[in-house]
Amino acid sequence: MSPSVERGRNLPVRFHVSPVDCLRNPPYDGTMSEQFVNPNIGALTFDEVVKEIAREMHRDPRADYDVFVGTDSSTGGDTVDFVRAIVLHKRGKGGRYFWSRQREGKSPSLRLRIWREALLSFELAQRLLDALSSSTLLQFNLEIHVDIGKNGSTRELINEVVGMIVGSGFDVKIKPDAVAATSVADKYT
Repeated sequence: MSPSVERGRNLPVRFHVSPVDCLRNPPYDGTMSEQFVNPNIGALTFDEVVKEIAREMHRDPRADYDVFVGTDSSTGGDTVDFVRAIVLHKRGKGGRYFWSRQREGKSPSLRLRIWREALLSFELAQRLLDALSSSTLLQFNLEIHVDIGKNGSTRELINEVVGMIVGSGFDVKIKPDAVAATSVADKYT
């Protein structure tokens, strides 16, 4: 993967994590056509989402913005629905969100499904950072929100998943602070 640029510094992106290598679907290759949904606007392409976010940030350039990316999943039959969310939070003033759904074959384990959620969020955050960096000079904080926490069966994955994301240069939040995954994406799974 190519290096990302965050606020003027290069962050090398290396991905050598064995559970991710086990996942069936390849990383985003630039050709996937995906549709996002905003409850007020309707269906949007990824490029339209980027334009909406940049337009919103330019409306009030002095505000402090956070961009959160998260994924949640649900299983049904032989498939898994992954819902990814992008949240633009204008501190003290609310926010907007966009979500997309992706259906895949059932993961053989909860561990691989959580890794797939983290990988989908990581890839989307990388794309979003690259696109927003070329669309706006405004400052914003970008975080990846993962659907794991200190309680429950996912607690064993915290060090691995958080380590991979932090090691790739992104901030990360887990439950209960991972609102993009646990509130927004979860709403549509």
